[in-house]
Formats: sequence, C-alpha cells, structure tokens
Amino acid sequence: MGKQFRLTAADKHQLGAYRADPQGAAMGGIVVIQEIFGVNRHIRAVCDRLAAEGFVAIAPALFDRTEPSFECGYTPDEIANARKFVANPDFSAMLRDSQAAIDELKKEGPVGIIGFCLGGTIAFLAAAEANGLSGAVCYYGGHIIKLVDKTPKCPTQMHFGEKDASIPMSDVETIKKKHPECEIFVYPDAGHGFNCDERGSYNADATKLAWQRSVEFLRKHVHK
Repeated sequence: MGKQFRLTAADKHQLGAYRADPQGAAMGGIVVIQEIFGVNRHIRAVCDRLAAEGFVAIAPALFDRTEPSFECGYTPDEIANARKFVANPDFSAMLRDSQAAIDELKKEGPVGIIGFCLGGTIAFLAAAEANGLSGAVCYYGGHIIKLVDKTPKCPTQMHFGEKDASIPMSDVETIKKKHPECEIFVYPDAGHGFNCDERGSYNADATKLAWQRSVEFLRKHVHK
C-alpha cells in the first residue's frame, strides 16, 4: 500500500520514510513515530491502517542518523540490540526529523502525530515543541515522566498498560496530575507494547479499544 521516500530535516540531514495514502481525498496527515525497532513491519502496518481511515500517514526513520535503514523484529536478541538506541537518545535530533515529516504533511491539511514506545515520548515532546500539530497520541511513552513539566500545545491523548513493567503506575498518576487537560487511558490487563501483534505482550482487547479511541480523537482534531 505504501512507498519509501526521503525527507530532509532543517539541518539538511536526509532520512528515509514510509508513506501510505488513502484511496480517496485525505482528511489530514498523521506522522507515525516508531518504537526502538525502526520503521519495521508493525509501524508500516500502522501507517496502512491510518490510510484506510482516511489519513496520509508518514513514518520517518529516526535512527537514520546513527544506523541508516535500521529495522528489526521482536526476538530477545533483537530487543536487546535495539535498546542501544535509547541508551542516550538524542531527542532534539529526533524532533527535527519528526518536524520534517510534519512539514511534508502540511500540504495535506491538518497534521497529527502518533507514537509508540520511544515514539510515544517523541509524540509528547512534539506536542509541546514542534510546530504545526493539531493533535498527538502517545502509546506507552516511558520517558514522558522526564518531560512531564512540558506543556502540549495541541490536544493530546495517552495510552498506558497497567502491567507495563517499565512504566510504573505512579508515573502515570504523576502525568495525570500534571496534565488534567490530556486524555489518559490505562488498560488493566495490558503490558508494554500491547498494541503490537508481533510482540509477546500483545493484548487484542486493549489494542482494539485504544485504536478506536485514537482514531476518534484524530478524526476530531485532525481534519479539514
């Protein structure tokens, strides 16, 4: 359904990206921000699903600055290897690359952003610091707690799993208290990465409800 192409960030860095277009006229654009596993099959599938909902979706390859075209799956060895990308994440560079995708989508109408895992944190950061966003959706962003004093400039929705071993519920409660303006949902039987059907932590019920909420939110805030 989609295609690979190149984006250029403000500092002239060129990065790869995946783009999926709807069959009819687009209601707007959505930037899809990857997990630590790159713009892999799961992230491309998210783009394709958003295109089916009527959005143009672009997933920028945020690791191209350090390892071009990196993508992997979810075996224990692959997960351990991918963690190197978040040992000392360069959020400012990832935000520049995300902004390049936002700018590319502006010609399609309003622009939103959705991110997963590392991407959930980037989506929150973009809501606070990027230009041109009409809405942001953040799935299990583990570093949001470190950025909790930042204030989103656009409507923002978050999704967390109650059984997420890497994001304690005390962090989620802090985020809720700091950001009563945000929609924040917790899924009782879900762990980290519950939205990905290729991971052992996949939770079909939580995924279905979270996706429904995400699409309704994006249709409300990101449309012509």
